[in-house]
Amino acid sequence: MTWAVVRPATTVGVLLLVYYRLPMDQPEDGYTVLRLVSALALVGLVFWWQVRMIGRSAHPGWQGAQALALVIPLFLLVFAQACVLLARHQPGSFTIPLSRTDALYFVVTVFATVGFGDIAPVSQAARVLVTVQMIGNLLVAGVALKVILAAVRRRAG
Repeated sequence: MTWAVVRPATTVGVLLLVYYRLPMDQPEDGYTVLRLVSALALVGLVFWWQVRMIGRSAHPGWQGAQALALVIPLFLLVFAQACVLLARHQPGSFTIPLSRTDALYFVVTVFATVGFGDIAPVSQAARVLVTVQMIGNLLVAGVALKVILAAVRRRAG
């Protein structure tokens, strides 16, 4: 039981550590969108791998919790990094300059559909990025959750 709590918490902690330590000095070039698409493909690959792990697990419910603790934060951190980079390369893209913490706060409020309004996308590029995140949010919240729960039920059943 303790491992079921410690493992997901550790996963989230490691992902946050990587996010805050990751260099954010990539140039804005023709590969910027390709890097975002590649990062999202990585999230999809991790999701697929986690669903397979659930199918092999002796404790599918705990593995499902681990999958969510990995996939959702990874998805959010990809968009937080994209927001930080956009804010750095195109100042004025958001209503305020974004630090890493500001960007993480922003993507979580968008994910949670809270939208406090203190940070908003202003430029076309920022609005496109946030629109892609909102569509992804629906997929993660709906499809990914359903697939993970189905895998847990199938393995436990």
